[in-house]
Amino acid sequence: MTMQTALSGLTGAQTGLNTVSNDLANASTTAFKSQTALFQDIYPAGAGKVPGIGAALEGISSDLTQGALTATGNPLNAAIQGNGYFVVQTNGAQQYTRDGAFQLNSAGQLVTASGSNVLGYTQTASGSLGSTLGPITINTGSMGANPTSNLGLTLNLNSGDPVVPAGTAFSTSNSASYDQSTSVVSYDSLGNANRVGLYFVQNPAASAGAVPNWTVYAQPQLANGTNAGTPQTLTTLNFTSAGALSSGSPATLNVNWGNGAANSSIAFNLTGTTLAAQSFSVAGITNNGYAPGSYSGSTLATNGAVQSTYTNGQTVSSGSLALANFINQEGLTPVTGNLFSASTSSGQAVVGTPGTGLAGTLSGGNLEASNASTSSLLVSLIQYQQAYQANTSVIQTEQQDSQRLVQI
Repeated sequence: MTMQTALSGLTGAQTGLNTVSNDLANASTTAFKSQTALFQDIYPAGAGKVPGIGAALEGISSDLTQGALTATGNPLNAAIQGNGYFVVQTNGAQQYTRDGAFQLNSAGQLVTASGSNVLGYTQTASGSLGSTLGPITINTGSMGANPTSNLGLTLNLNSGDPVVPAGTAFSTSNSASYDQSTSVVSYDSLGNANRVGLYFVQNPAASAGAVPNWTVYAQPQLANGTNAGTPQTLTTLNFTSAGALSSGSPATLNVNWGNGAANSSIAFNLTGTTLAAQSFSVAGITNNGYAPGSYSGSTLATNGAVQSTYTNGQTVSSGSLALANFINQEGLTPVTGNLFSASTSSGQAVVGTPGTGLAGTLSGGNLEASNASTSSLLVSLIQYQQAYQANTSVIQTEQQDSQRLVQI
């Protein structure tokens, strides 16, 4: 009986040593969760007031507390702050990890260091997120040009500017035929940054005390400065007595660039333009066109959005990463490669975007460190070594006693 008891203690000490050794080996493993061997005592069935007959493994407990954040400078790295696990696809099966050391494969898909697809919600054509999980794919190639079709322009016109006499012929070369001028960029279908010169003329009031209206002329110009056709009357702006724009917006400018690009139809939105005793100024410009560009990098936002930038100044969202939560995360089954799989004990994954429900948020450019404490593990290592040696001594003593008994 003593031999059996000591053997159970020896086995338990060995299990403890194995557990501590594994924790120490993973002290530098990203997002590693340390483990502790739990033991239970053994008593003979139905016996009372007798010594126990050893120890048995009750289970392995995982410490799922969050590790410290480590800055990496890699914008594709992400650490989870709070609850949740990244969802990845390995060999067709969904698994879960806290390891956010992501990278792009040759197809532009976001993957783990071992090549598993990171799953999330892709961006739809309307700009919303899809409802089903799938790989996140980033356009790492070139982005084509987008011709300008909408220009937003907010102006502050000066009511003190001189009225241009009726019958004065407008000419871009005659500054007396207009009061103010400015220009805006308009991209054509080839991505050329052409310009549209805008000229503002304050007309005589229709009657005494009436608010004068303003005629706006447009002169399209190619990127090299050559005029694309003759000036066109874009619109006439009318204002209330309080200086608010009452009509004249929106207005459409049709342009034949003549440089091989497709003709443009540009809608000008002048909403918000004012007339007052103020200096002429351009208060704001919006432009839905842009030149072609090349991929320059991606970042992971706090809410999981995967945002990519291009050399033409455009930022595009490819979707959002997903985080999974479980009713009992202690029931997750550890798998090689910093991964976990769901079990009947953990329950099914509840998946959403970072920052929603119980899911934590992301910290881009960081990784979660292992939560294994080297100092406390070394103390445990010594304790298990002592227990192992003590049980070995008991076995040796029992063997010696058995030999003496045989010799009697």
